[in-house]
Amino acid sequence: MSAQGEPEAAEPHWLTADQLAAWRGFMNLLQRLPTALEWQLQRDAQLSFIEYYVLALLSDLPERRMRMSELAARANSELSRLSHMVGRLEKRGLLRREPDPCDGRYTHAILTDAGYAYLAEAAPGHVGRVRELFIDVLDPEELQTLRRCAEKVGARIDGSPEKGGTGRAENPVGQRGR
Repeated sequence: MSAQGEPEAAEPHWLTADQLAAWRGFMNLLQRLPTALEWQLQRDAQLSFIEYYVLALLSDLPERRMRMSELAARANSELSRLSHMVGRLEKRGLLRREPDPCDGRYTHAILTDAGYAYLAEAAPGHVGRVRELFIDVLDPEELQTLRRCAEKVGARIDGSPEKGGTGRAENPVGQRGR
């Protein structure tokens, strides 16, 4: 307590030099990797990283469809931003939208056959770039450690009352390379 009877502010729990170096290294990677992946996608498939990610999410679903609101949550995007992006992909014939048959208040984004074929054509180049920049640089033990770390942090985010997103760790490459 201070002299005025107010509680004293606790001193911040600062990061150690090693913790700060790990944090800065991770943040540097977090900023640079999507840009490097996007460059390849733009060059080879005329897709942004988030466009590829959305197409890949839909490709792994049985009917290749999902409510727009759920898709926005999984893509960690605002619904309005996702809607604009889906509109652009719709004009290219890669996606279509239709009302949810169970509840017309919602809209589904649906990966078209043409969109699936386009994604299948784009996937090998993207997977190659993911391997080049990420997978092949790490040994199997490092990959397992990184996976466990991502799961732990994701679980903490999911359990946090002030989480800013879903904390879901969806795989933009997918098991079958999409």
